[in-house]
Amino acid sequence: MLVGRRFVVGGRVQGVGFRYFAQHAAAHEGITGNVRNLDDGRVEIVAEGDAEAIARFERSVRQGPVGSRVDDVFVDSRPASGRFPDFRILP
Repeated sequence: MLVGRRFVVGGRVQGVGFRYFAQHAAAHEGITGNVRNLDDGRVEIVAEGDAEAIARFERSVRQGPVGSRVDDVFVDSRPASGRFPDFRILP
């Protein structure tokens, strides 16, 4: 079943390769969507994929890459739109 999630990740998540980490994790799980830095220092991820793949992706996001520190993750469920052809890093 295709599901959608929005993650907002706080902590030391900018300047540590977090967006590239998220892109790699998404590609590994077959997830589409995007990731971007927010002005307040957090990272926002919009992801769509199989429910089990999204659960594995969320575990990866909560761990983060080496050098990061994930303090909190806000998760918002949303209907999958199917509009993402792949997973992209946004400016």
